[in-house]
Amino acid sequence: MRRALAIAVVAFLPLVNITAAQAEEPGDRQQAFAAAAKEFQVPESVLLGVSYLESRWDAHAGQPSNDAGFGPMHLTDAAAFTGSNHHGEGEEDPRGDETRPLAAPAETPAPTEIPASLRTMEKASQLTGESHEKLRTDAAANIRGGAALLADYQKSLGAPLSDKPGEWYGAVAKYSGADESEAAKIFADEVYATIQDGAERVTDDGQKVALPPVPGLEKIEKWLEKLGLRPPRRDGVECPASISCEWIPAAYQQLPNDDYGHYDLSNRPVNQKVDYIVIHDMEGYFGPSVKLNQDPKWPGSWHYSVRSSDGHIAQQIKTKDVGWQAGNWYINSKSIGIEHEGFLAEGSTWYTEAMYRTSAKLVRYLALRHGVPLDRAHILGHDNVPGTLPTTVKGMHEDPGPFWDWAHYFELLGAPLHQFGGPKSGSVMIKPDFATNKPYFYGCDRKNPEAACPPLSAQSIWLRTEPRADAPLVKDIGKHPTGDSLYSVYDHSARASTGQRFAVADRQGDWTAIWYLGQKAWFHNPASAPTAVPSMGLVVTPKPGLATVPVYGRAYPEKEAYPADIPYQAVTPLQYTFSAGEKYTLAGPASTEYYRAVTFDLESHKVVRGQTKYLEIQFGHRVMFVKADDVNVTFSG
Repeated sequence: MRRALAIAVVAFLPLVNITAAQAEEPGDRQQAFAAAAKEFQVPESVLLGVSYLESRWDAHAGQPSNDAGFGPMHLTDAAAFTGSNHHGEGEEDPRGDETRPLAAPAETPAPTEIPASLRTMEKASQLTGESHEKLRTDAAANIRGGAALLADYQKSLGAPLSDKPGEWYGAVAKYSGADESEAAKIFADEVYATIQDGAERVTDDGQKVALPPVPGLEKIEKWLEKLGLRPPRRDGVECPASISCEWIPAAYQQLPNDDYGHYDLSNRPVNQKVDYIVIHDMEGYFGPSVKLNQDPKWPGSWHYSVRSSDGHIAQQIKTKDVGWQAGNWYINSKSIGIEHEGFLAEGSTWYTEAMYRTSAKLVRYLALRHGVPLDRAHILGHDNVPGTLPTTVKGMHEDPGPFWDWAHYFELLGAPLHQFGGPKSGSVMIKPDFATNKPYFYGCDRKNPEAACPPLSAQSIWLRTEPRADAPLVKDIGKHPTGDSLYSVYDHSARASTGQRFAVADRQGDWTAIWYLGQKAWFHNPASAPTAVPSMGLVVTPKPGLATVPVYGRAYPEKEAYPADIPYQAVTPLQYTFSAGEKYTLAGPASTEYYRAVTFDLESHKVVRGQTKYLEIQFGHRVMFVKADDVNVTFSG
């Protein structure tokens, strides 16, 4: 799916901005909810509450070619459900340790039966008479479809078409698509909490929608019992009690020829501290991806899987053990990996509010348990993990992609991304308005991968060689050794994303330059609609007398630290360097460690610790490491 786009002239690629003042009031979306609620005798508050949990009332530009959930009601149309290829893009070895490289899978997983939760559009079409195409692309029709489904679920339970929201508890639970009683209940509880508290926002297409609070709401839970869902399997799960979570263990098995799969036993945090939590998308569906984690021959594994429709979570590996998930053994050995159902290019249709909420609750729980800082240097996307060697940089994965809403996610984490400093601060945090920031991408349509994506809300900004809209994108010599950065949704070579902090290199009018991969990178940052906010903090710069400083993809010990029975892992710089005068924001110290784990037996696993001091920096879209002896650390006010 990663294809070059031939662009003869890029004269101007504007952002599509919709301000709150331009939004319609009261808005066609609001009227559509009222009309559908009246037509199908569903309380309007219930219809609005369900939609908020599924989409936050967004339409996602129709996304007519996708097989995910569509529109404000997240109607699903998985017409081509062929199983999960789990990150088919790129050449990354998920384990990321050249001392035990993993082979590609011998065969593709068999197709999986389409669950009912991924075929709700089919039923909505039967109930409303609307075509699939209209249900995908017309927000009002989509809302009618969701209302019809809720009414149908209510009737199937033998419950009345009541104007009392509490009577609809069972139908709301069924709308989640869950087959676990706990998942259905927690989804319904989140919907009813939203109804009780109320909500309002401007949608991705500029519609003002409001759900007035309904205090004193009484939930009639007897209807939930009629769904006949299976009880949870919570024994041993490491999850907060407030989310739906079950234990579905990944396979750990000895294989022929001294092989084993498909994660490594460890004893964290006793032997190593967990410093990172890595956010992924599955590039596939929940059910098949969970099954891949149960196959010891599959070359990859992760700790948690999160379902799109309701946010239900399957824990598959204990957090004390090491998953093969991020393509970098140093990061793997010090991180927890969380996979989210969906596809990078279709992220806006898969990343539901229900998914965001449960994922954020899980991450906050894990971060507090393990002492992981709640910032973008430690809560990483897979796309922020560096390559280990110059040869692995090009094939590193790029999920969860530009449509993951990091600002909203950090609000849900209880660690909102705030401005810190004045307008002339020496460093900035990238923070475009997600709703109105709609940069140009191509590659969202599987059937036509060179076509432009529809205008979609994104957390990324483009970086250019000069302060003008038609200037070329900056280059990434690791990703494209001989070519240019691409506008592909799969290529972040010239992008910075929300929450990342960079040192300011220059300013001209409405443009700001940051230091990025050893060069000045310009982005549009007008005072009237800023895409970055001041963010004071520590930065690193080369020590006097050093013309350039190497950067690394891992913080491995020096040769002298290795005992005789463990082979030395070379400390190899990546292809990037930075020069005197350049500055990069400091995330903090990095532990100098190598976890030797290449056998089935835990007793033979050892941690090698060195004396060399490393620092983690934001060097490009990915974090990287420098040796502390090579740089000075200063405060950038």
